[in-house]
Amino acid sequence: MAEVRDVAIVGAGLLGLAAARALTARGRDVILLEQATVGHAGAGSKGSCRIFRLGYPDPAYVTAARRAGELWRELEEESGRQLRWPTPHLTFGTGLRDVQHALQAAGAPCEPLRAAEVAERFPDIRVDGPALLETESAVLAADVALDALARLGGELCTGTRVLSIADDDTHVTLHTSAGPVTARTAIVTAGPWSRGLLAPLGVLAPTTPTLEQIGYLRPTGTPTRPDSGRTPIFICHEDPAPYGLPVPGSPLYKIGIHDSGDATDIDAQDRSPDRDLVDRLSRVAERLLPGYDPEPAVTERCVYDNTPDEDFIVDRIGNVVIGCGTSGHGFKFGPLLGEWLADLATGATNGPEPPLRERFAARRFRPAG
Repeated sequence: MAEVRDVAIVGAGLLGLAAARALTARGRDVILLEQATVGHAGAGSKGSCRIFRLGYPDPAYVTAARRAGELWRELEEESGRQLRWPTPHLTFGTGLRDVQHALQAAGAPCEPLRAAEVAERFPDIRVDGPALLETESAVLAADVALDALARLGGELCTGTRVLSIADDDTHVTLHTSAGPVTARTAIVTAGPWSRGLLAPLGVLAPTTPTLEQIGYLRPTGTPTRPDSGRTPIFICHEDPAPYGLPVPGSPLYKIGIHDSGDATDIDAQDRSPDRDLVDRLSRVAERLLPGYDPEPAVTERCVYDNTPDEDFIVDRIGNVVIGCGTSGHGFKFGPLLGEWLADLATGATNGPEPPLRERFAARRFRPAG
């Protein structure tokens, strides 16, 4: 009889790696199946850095982000590597008040600033109105985080694509390019590939992959200086929603526009620059970042795995646990999502705490009636 593993995880992006680490810490036998390599070019978790922030217009997300921050610090201690680069964060735009109210409701620190105060404290960024300063924010070294997690959890099998999944109510069988794998529980954290794997199980995960455009700006004046921290992270809470963050150990500054890319074929991504989107990034830089050359020095594409409501999918159906649909804002929650997925896989709890549990449930997408 084939070996039966405790948990088989599909996809070694941030969520899969974080779940593997959490399960291994609980003494579970884990196998992690990745179709390519950790942080591969088509993955949603790839790249140098991500934003860690508390600023959401929803107290439940703020509370979850604060817990995730504690877990990032624990991961740093466990791995012995720096994963967080503390960096001030500015929120501005039409959604500022909602973010401020949510932070205050969750007891998270924040400081209102006038435009003149922003100009005095952060000369490399320009805002036209009030802003909100967060002090518990950070830049996450995404590539270092993935590597640290990969060293802490389970048996990692790269170059192994999962072709289909079957749940017979006792075990889950994963048919892979390297042969079948049997486990008591499976966790599907395959990003945009999750939808196709889950559909034959009768699980509706109506996510849409989009290909986003990222730019990296070079500072004017002294182009070789490492970023000193004088340029904060920013998010302009309006539609569209531009954002930016300094790259750890680099003079470059990363910018993007949230959810601005077109839908893509996940297995045939055209990762060449989108000139229209690059021009939009340049206009954002001209308006908001006077300390930088508005023409990106480097560009890259990244994939979003979008749900219709931008809430994640974190649930268990039968012996299959689901973690997908992070909609371009999931990286900051990585260790917490891993714990929730491990909880669901082991039956320890029902995963996310209310009210996010219901909001993240897969059944929210079932047709009425």
